[in-house]
Amino acid sequence: MLKRINDALPGLVMGILFYGVIVEIIGVWFVSDKWMFTSGLLIGLAVAVAMAIHIATTLWDAVDIADAEHAKKKIIAKSMLRYVLVILAFLLVIVFHLGNMISMFIGVMGLKVSAYLQPYLMKWKEKKFSNET
Repeated sequence: MLKRINDALPGLVMGILFYGVIVEIIGVWFVSDKWMFTSGLLIGLAVAVAMAIHIATTLWDAVDIADAEHAKKKIIAKSMLRYVLVILAFLLVIVFHLGNMISMFIGVMGLKVSAYLQPYLMKWKEKKFSNET
C-alpha cells in the first residue's frame, strides 16, 4: 500500500523501524525507567512514520495540482499542520506522562536518519541483488 503513494516510502518506513529497533536494543541498557524509555521511543517512531506518510501524500496531492502557486500554498499549509500536530504529540506525552521526552525525540529523529541513509541503503540493495543474478 505504501508503495502506491511513493516508491521510496516503504524503504523509508522500514528504515525508521530498523532505527527504532537499534535504538531500543542499545538505549534500554542506559536508562533507569525502561518502560518510559520504550513508550517514548515507540510514540516517537509512530510520529515519524506518520510524518513520512503525510509528507508523501502531501507531495502526491501537490503534483496533481496544475497551478504551481496553489500547490506551493497547499504544501506550506500541510507542512505547518504537520508541525503543529508533532508539537501537540509532544505536549500530550508531557502532560499525561506517556513516555520519556528524550526517547520520543530520538524516535522522531528516526525519520531524518532513515531519510539520510536511504540512498546508501538503496545502492547497497542494488549492488547486493545485482551480483546474485
